[in-house]
Amino acid sequence: MAIADLIRILGVNPMYRNRVVHIDVTGPSEARYGTPGSPLSPSLAAYLDQKGIRLYSHQSEAIDRIRAGKNVIITTPTASGKTLAFNIPVFEKLEMDTEARALYLYPTKALSNDQLATLEQMALFTGIPAKPAIYDGDTPQSKRAVIRDNARIIVSNPHELHQVLSWHAKWRPFFSGLQYIIIDEAHRYRGVFGSHIALLLRRLLRLCLFYGSRPQFVLSTATIANPKEFAGNLTGQSFDVIHEDGSPHGRKTFVLYNPFYDGIGERSAHQETKDLLLSCVKENLQTLCFTGSRKMAELVT
Repeated sequence: MAIADLIRILGVNPMYRNRVVHIDVTGPSEARYGTPGSPLSPSLAAYLDQKGIRLYSHQSEAIDRIRAGKNVIITTPTASGKTLAFNIPVFEKLEMDTEARALYLYPTKALSNDQLATLEQMALFTGIPAKPAIYDGDTPQSKRAVIRDNARIIVSNPHELHQVLSWHAKWRPFFSGLQYIIIDEAHRYRGVFGSHIALLLRRLLRLCLFYGSRPQFVLSTATIANPKEFAGNLTGQSFDVIHEDGSPHGRKTFVLYNPFYDGIGERSAHQETKDLLLSCVKENLQTLCFTGSRKMAELVT
């Protein structure tokens, strides 16, 4: 079933038709490739060749900006290769500077685990001694000192970082060599929670300055309004924005659906989502539904 068929069904169903308030269609786009200003190291170039990867234009632009010492926020769409865009300059720095360190912050443990697998694979193939490790609330006490003293890339989350900063003296070797702070899914840090994270990052920067380092920030987000302003408010630093997507994509149809069109408000947005999901499944339309929590995902499905 095509998306056009679903739109037609929504249009004739009295439950849905008045709630589809706008439809927008964007055409397909071919890949646009780019080459960094300076060649990659042989080990990283071989890694990309082995994976059959050719850098997109936004990845090359991000690599050049990060190499130039800029704080960068990447706002290209999902699955456009944002992770590779910052992993390459991080590994370059680790290869050139044996004292260099990097901190990756993720909002969930699932994302941390996924990134760790990618980093371990990259380190294994390139031979760059990155020694990536996760350091969070699940890390056994018996392994904490080893990770703290030996890992050159630490994958963690803001909650654990808050605990770490209270014991910063033990982290002196790591903080003194910290070159990059990577914040993925940065758009999640908004509102009151975002204010807490902003203050946490300022504490981190103050300690880095105390121990002699000036790390760069690299933020990765979904498409958001005013990314430059957002990144500046979150970190207190100035940023370059990478937003021109060079990755290929097919035709896209956006349907804006207002569950409260009639103003009655008897049904919740979650119930509307559940019914829409059920309609898609019944019509054999491949569907992915996002919710704000694991509990809500269970209720919707």
